[in-house]
Amino acid sequence: MRFAAVTGPRLDSELPDSAAAARYVADACLVDGPLGRVGLEVEAHCHDMTVPSRRPRWEEITEVIGSLAPLPGGSRLTVEPGGAIELSGPPLDGVLAAVDAMKADQAEVRTAFADAGLGLVLLGADPLRPPKRINPGARYVAMEQFFTADRSGEAGAEMMTSTASVQVNLDAGPREGWAARVRLAHALGPTMIAMTANSPMLAGEFTGWVSTRQRVWGRMDSARCGPVLGASGDDPATDWARYALKAPVMMVRDPSETANALAVTHWVPFVDWADGRVLLGERRPTVDDLEYHLTTLFPPVRPRQWLEIRYLDSVPDELWPAVVFTLTTLLDDPVAADIAAAAVEPVSTAWDVAARIGLRDRRLYAAANACVAVAADRAPAQLADAMQRLAADVERGRCPADDFSDDVIENGLAPTVARLAQGGP
Repeated sequence: MRFAAVTGPRLDSELPDSAAAARYVADACLVDGPLGRVGLEVEAHCHDMTVPSRRPRWEEITEVIGSLAPLPGGSRLTVEPGGAIELSGPPLDGVLAAVDAMKADQAEVRTAFADAGLGLVLLGADPLRPPKRINPGARYVAMEQFFTADRSGEAGAEMMTSTASVQVNLDAGPREGWAARVRLAHALGPTMIAMTANSPMLAGEFTGWVSTRQRVWGRMDSARCGPVLGASGDDPATDWARYALKAPVMMVRDPSETANALAVTHWVPFVDWADGRVLLGERRPTVDDLEYHLTTLFPPVRPRQWLEIRYLDSVPDELWPAVVFTLTTLLDDPVAADIAAAAVEPVSTAWDVAARIGLRDRRLYAAANACVAVAADRAPAQLADAMQRLAADVERGRCPADDFSDDVIENGLAPTVARLAQGGP
């Protein structure tokens, strides 16, 4: 999702202290305005269609991308560290426009990759291959080095190279509603995870979790990947500023060579750099350093002028439009939002339970059915089939991980992944 730049200090301006940094973060994190725009980002693992255990080389993937014309829906196409393909759509008016644009772009990209013998698989975690970085970008090299030095090294490698999501980006809305909106976006997380869990395996093994992707994120450093909300959640801008300054700096760029990035392999909260207690790159931070630092923070709901909702597993084409519609409706429709807030309140912090057993938890099951019913009542005809399938699955207490697990048990892991890579159901 891309907005116009917010007017502020020059990016090369040095920050005088942490108080100035906090003001900058708080002032720029959300934009006051109407609701309505939706931006989507969909990630898919890239597999060889005939040998799904082989991770395609960087050169293979970039050659396909280089052959593509601009996509009809306006998405940008990027490559994640492990070779997953991400389509990032522009903000459009309403869910249907965003879904239609993403589907059109997916079709173009799938065809180009299929012509090269490569398929795109929508799962929350790579079920077959061990973690491995293939993207040579300096940012990802530094990120890998940071996680290697950090106690979350194994989880960091898995997060970077083996996970995929459907991300929903929504307008922040009117200022007076920010606190309630951000609280609800967080509170919906466990219920939405339980409904959409689609990653029961990692690196060839069943993990015992329906959302291994969320399990991986839960093992990461909470200062970088945990929820943003403060004690009350009444001031999301201040909460985000406090979170950002407390989080450790992951990497520093050379101001004269912005493509370069050097890992910070010792613990330096941004506040210490901003106040001059520690110098990184032999200097104090600039506004640009602070902006870059914010891109290395990965909470489940991230304020980036809009709300970036990052907790959903990547799910099949038959389901993700209904999932996107459900989440957007529960946040943007005021009546639906009130119903959803009451329904999910008992499970608003049950992140691990949702990731481990999903809808087998009776409270999550009740919350999910209430939320889907609200969305289904408001679904347009174009999404009727997808919403009916989602509602039926939730009523049966099933998530996409259950279908994938059944397929693997019946047909084997490699054949199941190969069929998905070839476009099969």
